[in-house]
Amino acid sequence: MVLKVSLLLVFFAVMIGVGIYSRKTATDVNGFVLGGRSVGPWLTAFAYGTSYFSAVIFVGYAGQFGWKFGIASTWIGLGNAVIGSLMAWVILGRRTRVLTHRLSSSTMPDYFAKRFSSNGLKIAASFIIFIFLIPYTASLYNGLSRLFNMAFTIDYSTCVIVMAVLTGVYVIIGGYMATAINDFIQGIIMLGGIIAVIAAVLASHGGFMNSLIELGTYSDSATVNGEVPGIFASFFGPDPFSLLCVVILTSLGTWGLPQMVQKFYAIKSEKAIKTGAIVSTFFAVIVAGGCYFLGGFARLVADAVEKKPDGSVIFDSVIPSMVQGLPQILIAIVVILVLSASMSTLSSLVLSSSSTLTLDFIKGTVVKELSEKKQLIIMRLLIVVFIAISAVIAIVQYKSSVTFIAQLMGISWGALAGSFLAPFLYSLYWKKTTKASCYVSFIFGTVFMTLNLLNTLKIVPLSIFDGQLASPINCGAFTMIAGLIIVPVVSIFTRKPDTDVDGLFEVFEEKVTVKRSTALSANEDEN
Repeated sequence: MVLKVSLLLVFFAVMIGVGIYSRKTATDVNGFVLGGRSVGPWLTAFAYGTSYFSAVIFVGYAGQFGWKFGIASTWIGLGNAVIGSLMAWVILGRRTRVLTHRLSSSTMPDYFAKRFSSNGLKIAASFIIFIFLIPYTASLYNGLSRLFNMAFTIDYSTCVIVMAVLTGVYVIIGGYMATAINDFIQGIIMLGGIIAVIAAVLASHGGFMNSLIELGTYSDSATVNGEVPGIFASFFGPDPFSLLCVVILTSLGTWGLPQMVQKFYAIKSEKAIKTGAIVSTFFAVIVAGGCYFLGGFARLVADAVEKKPDGSVIFDSVIPSMVQGLPQILIAIVVILVLSASMSTLSSLVLSSSSTLTLDFIKGTVVKELSEKKQLIIMRLLIVVFIAISAVIAIVQYKSSVTFIAQLMGISWGALAGSFLAPFLYSLYWKKTTKASCYVSFIFGTVFMTLNLLNTLKIVPLSIFDGQLASPINCGAFTMIAGLIIVPVVSIFTRKPDTDVDGLFEVFEEKVTVKRSTALSANEDEN
């Protein structure tokens, strides 16, 4: 216990120390929100990766999808690495940095407003972010209760409050730079922790091959194709279609999440893009791939997993059940790993929420003239408000029978990505993307996912959600794919942008000078 508490205290001290160290970069809005657009490649890459993966991944999703799909759930982590990290950096990174810098944009709603000359788009996007990021933020505390009870017998409310306060302190003091540096430190912990935990769990079952053989003997008639011998140790698992939907939602979804895209705004140089793409992909392979790979062996501890009265599995108990028999030092590492994952994502979300609400809604809409100093004060106050609300929601959900909150958390990712992914992607590459198509995508993404929630709660039964779309995961994936079709179709039949888009896109034609190590000159002698 002394060892575990000591590690926690050191961890917390470092987080606060980084916040104090970074305070000099948070003296203006650009520094507080984007770190002055001068964040190096490694910090940017780790900030992207740690914002991507939270305790929801390690405790919730790894346990849930590992149980459902077996070892095939590893595909989710690999999809996160290739689609959610590598392709996101290659396709979005450079163009996002160039256009947002050209438009002097600091947030996604502000980008939409300036790209399409529409203040209405900014207000609509701000509203969507405000509504759907709060439940997503509250979900980050899920799973911590079981781990802390196992390691420290600490009440869940205490755990939530401590985590919320410490995260709030370093974000308020140091802004984006403090978040980025702490994300780097937390990312290192996550990398080392997941490798150590996987090795220990597999070793406790006789190693990788013995674990795989044992997993291959398991069958479950309650699962799709669960009675097929060895299905949970197979290449695509018992339900390939649902597995594909999870890969799409958790991988492609990052392209439309404001807190993820905002990382590209702060890129410092071309080198940062190349290094960031490689580092973030490697990070995702180890962390996401490792989490889902570990979860794939969940059925090895089927007897220890907690179940509801109807016999169904409590998925948040799967990973804690897998690690509870490990040495105390490894349990301490798991706790700090999950804390790192949660605090890094929490800091990113509250910074994104507070900056969006301040810069895109309060400034110019509620208050016409707002000085830089007042903007910083309001953002810091809103960080406190957002963290407090998310902590209260998490505690209320844990201590009551309120279930709709958890379901709302499940649709928040789908609603955000379903609304923003297609308009943002097309607007970076296609001049003819229209304001109307953005509105249609916003409305479709939020309304469709909300109807899915209402159908799940049996408030508004809809036959469209009786099949595969009944699952919020499948529904979210469908919403994102549908947006990629809706935006170009609507753009073809609606009024073209009023702004000088041709002039805006000329920035991509500007010639820049690079070192010969980067590119050969046009007249290079081929002989």
